[in-house]
Amino acid sequence: MLKLYNTLSKKVENFKPIHNREVGLYTCGPTVYNFAHIGNLRTYIFEDLLQRVLEYNGYRVNRAMNITDVGHLVSDADEGEDKLEVGAKREGKHPLEIARFYTDKFFRDLTELNIIKPGVVKSATQTIDAQIEIIKLLEQKDYTYQNESGIYFDTSKLPDYGMLSGQKLSGKKTGAREEVVVDPHKKHPQDFVLWFFLAGKYKNHVLHWPSPWGEGFPGWHIECSAISRKALGQPFDIHTGGVDHIGTHHTNEMAQSEAAFGVPLANIWMHGEFLQINSGKMAKSAGTFITLDDLKAKGFSPLDLRYLYLTAHYRTQLNFTWEGLEAAHKALERLYAFINLPRPGEDWKKEVDKSYQNQFIDAINYDLNIPKALGIARSLMDDPNILNSVKITTLFDFDKIFGLKLEDTERGYPTWLTIAAIQDQDMGLKLKAIMLTREKAREQKDFQKSDELRKQIEDLGYEVMDTPEGQKVKKKVNI
Repeated sequence: MLKLYNTLSKKVENFKPIHNREVGLYTCGPTVYNFAHIGNLRTYIFEDLLQRVLEYNGYRVNRAMNITDVGHLVSDADEGEDKLEVGAKREGKHPLEIARFYTDKFFRDLTELNIIKPGVVKSATQTIDAQIEIIKLLEQKDYTYQNESGIYFDTSKLPDYGMLSGQKLSGKKTGAREEVVVDPHKKHPQDFVLWFFLAGKYKNHVLHWPSPWGEGFPGWHIECSAISRKALGQPFDIHTGGVDHIGTHHTNEMAQSEAAFGVPLANIWMHGEFLQINSGKMAKSAGTFITLDDLKAKGFSPLDLRYLYLTAHYRTQLNFTWEGLEAAHKALERLYAFINLPRPGEDWKKEVDKSYQNQFIDAINYDLNIPKALGIARSLMDDPNILNSVKITTLFDFDKIFGLKLEDTERGYPTWLTIAAIQDQDMGLKLKAIMLTREKAREQKDFQKSDELRKQIEDLGYEVMDTPEGQKVKKKVNI
């Protein structure tokens, strides 16, 4: 039985889909005004692991994701400039040009991390009509009010507002949370904008559309209500995002959807924890901003990062260090080396070890305990009582969850080179000579000299691995 932690109930629950063997899954997408940093990407890996676990359990997953290309202001509480316009000014381009560029880069990052792309991806600007229809319905049901700035959702009309975060409206204090800004246009501090008018500081907003209330653009939260309902219906099974979405974005999304249609938005809400760096949240605004390309420039593979994220439960914070990433890199290299063991023809048994598989299933099915599942994989590799062929076949089965491309020779990794494959150039000739000398030392069991020569290879900027086929080298990661 698959069990998942529900932020709404604050407990681990048995998962029961609305429709037999089908799951509706909504995963909040990026605001595409800049590159995704590796903290953002941790959330998408968590959501990918969730989808893989659901599919491993035999469910067909219908997954939808939004792309925010209008309406997300610098402050989540309806304050400041639109992030897309910030990006446009920074680069001297149109907001939609910025959105297209960073959307494309976002999905390239997902591909390199071996993250399954959602079946439905819609941008906010593609769904303006659907957003307006929900706002009209909220207006008809008397959940809105209008002033010179826009159309606001009146949170006082919804007794259960704030139930996701566990802080009901009656328990909130003006300005007590960072995201609550005292806005003179609001009747209550927690009220939020559904539709901005082209007025005041937004009178020159580049992106705008006609509406029953005048020319303007949507607030941040309404896009997810429109996209999820159209793609998955309401209610659907699981809604996910980062923990920073709980107090504002997901609370407001839930409020407007449930007020408009009178039924829950989603049955289970799941949230991934922050990636920390220097004991603080990784964030663009804080200047702690590391991208996937930054990792690759140091010689790491995107799959090194994926492996690192497998080592921590999605509901626990993870502190990023370059040393930790290097350890993940080495652990993944050892796994690939094991997978590439020689495979004798007739003795090769393509079967899964049921005992280890059952332990693995128990781990992943208890709220995605991927770190425990990874430990089970390591124990399997070290078990002397199991044939290597069975170990490798079982690891291939586990990789349906891990997503480390164990069966794929094209992993996006720097290539390991044999002595013969090293190019004959100045550095290559020197490297070859040391490796040939080291090969003779190993044949003569002179391991002290072998270690000395390994150090010389490393000083040239390479790392060496001893395999059944002989020595192999590749460029060393640079931290």
